[in-house]
Amino acid sequence: MTEIAAVPGFRPDQLHGFRIGVTNDRRSTDLIDAFERRGAQVMHAPTIHMVNAADDDPVIADTHTIIEAQPELLLATTAYGIRRWFEVADASGLGDALLAALARADILVRGPKARGGVRAAGLDDAGMSDEETTASLVDRVLERYESALTIAVQVHGQTDEAQLERLRSAGHRVLTVAPYRWQAPDAADWRVQRLIEAACSDQLDCITFTSAPAAEALLDAADEHGRRDDLLDAFTDNVIPAVVGPVTAAPLIAAGLRPIQPERFRMGALVRLVCEELESRAAHGLPTAHGDLQLRGTVVRIGERAVPLTPAQLAVFRPIFRAGGAVVPRDRLSRILVGAPDDHVLDMALSRLRSVLDAPGLVSTVVKRGYRINVLDD
Repeated sequence: MTEIAAVPGFRPDQLHGFRIGVTNDRRSTDLIDAFERRGAQVMHAPTIHMVNAADDDPVIADTHTIIEAQPELLLATTAYGIRRWFEVADASGLGDALLAALARADILVRGPKARGGVRAAGLDDAGMSDEETTASLVDRVLERYESALTIAVQVHGQTDEAQLERLRSAGHRVLTVAPYRWQAPDAADWRVQRLIEAACSDQLDCITFTSAPAAEALLDAADEHGRRDDLLDAFTDNVIPAVVGPVTAAPLIAAGLRPIQPERFRMGALVRLVCEELESRAAHGLPTAHGDLQLRGTVVRIGERAVPLTPAQLAVFRPIFRAGGAVVPRDRLSRILVGAPDDHVLDMALSRLRSVLDAPGLVSTVVKRGYRINVLDD
């Protein structure tokens, strides 16, 4: 947790009132803790799980093949995959033979973490991909090596067959080993469905992703529940999709979204970016007779006061606040609350909202039209 804990600009109230969805499984505790220590409410819903191979026999068989082939090149894609591979090899008595075979090979790594895994195994690498992607790693191979080679590839949870085929088409012999795989959540795990419903009902401000399979899995789950369009609308209008890097962003971009991503593809940088983005959005307040008015997730700041809102109160207040002083029609607010015009439900909701805000005249009625924030003129 060192990298995340060291993120500068820490304040315990930095994300107070904001609600963040976390979709990763591995290292989720670090990310959740980083957000909660800054005051955020976190909903954790792993959309996909990293699991070791149910049976090590295929990994052992692939290791035997790679040792016998004495590859000239190894492509290392993940630190966890390298560590897991050597654990299986050591347990099966193949550790020394694998280390000796790979010590004679050039090793190219996908990114700094994979480099760390290689060095922890007692090996060294001959270079890293330019963009920390499998495609970029293959680009490096095709640029650097003209003659046909035997290439061992440590693949991650989802094998990128398109990139392996690029190597084969160039005349290389490709051998793979998959020390772990991705697995969808158990059918009894309702957390992903709850995350989708929360995003679609304006109960989240941001959802974070640290792997492309996790992003794909959330979109697929929304599709299965008939909420894909609603989820995409939520990401477009209200919920910030935040990713750790361009590989993770790819499925979301393909779906027409524009996720935010840090310049440095690390979780600490992702935490910093989420903080900056949420605080930036909240900073656009409205001047009122009661002081500057801000909306920070579920919390309304009125001058120096912080007022937490219930989901129903927030559902009414958010469109009025976002209108920036313009009138929001009654029928629109009624539909937000109950799906159909209902004056009584709206009147009760507005009464409770005004009571909890305790700021007379802040939410004003425009007769026969609707409601607005009473904004001071410049």
